Amino acid sequence: YDFETTSQRLREMTFLNKGILIHFIDERVDEERTYYFEGGIASYVSRLSVDKEVIHQNPIYLTGTAESSSVEVAMQYNDGMSENTITFANCVNTRDGGTHLTGFRAALTRVLTDYARKNKLTKETDPVLTGDDVRQGLVAVVSVKLSSPQFEGQTKAKLGNPEVRSQVESIVADQLGLFLEQHPEDARSILDKCLMSA
Repeated sequence: YDFETTSQRLREMTFLNKGILIHFIDERVDEERTYYFEGGIASYVSRLSVDKEVIHQNPIYLTGTAESSSVEVAMQYNDGMSENTITFANCVNTRDGGTHLTGFRAALTRVLTDYARKNKLTKETDPVLTGDDVRQGLVAVVSVKLSSPQFEGQTKAKLGNPEVRSQVESIVADQLGLFLEQHPEDARSILDKCLMSA
């Protein structure tokens, strides 16, 4: 076993399982590391954003359950142009995304577009915000835990459960909409970024 590879995977597990502490000792090379992240995936997003100029101070954390699935999303915008969204299903990194990513992106685009129209940040004649507009400068982690995951391919790189899309979309839409209403300054900063991208 490679110490660094194993260490990185254990650190990822502590991000994905909020409140867990892992103490890793490799007696072959006399090295050890301890990982604990109180904020879970919100701490993960903060770590991914550490060298960026963020638009709102703290990551937005959304969580909920639907049927037998649990959904966690953490996200933060920065002044950059690229998107960095990492997805997991049952702590497996789904590098090619899947239905949970599709649900997250659909909810994000719809909620931000609706908020902009409702609060008159855009005019009726303005073009609707696109998915690309609302994802520029976004750092996000989407993690779902479900009883019967259906992965596409042997590498488990893509989640295929069709019901997960609507579960993630519903939870993100409800909670992100609520967050924007409760944090108008952060909402305005995010929308300014999206409108500038548009």
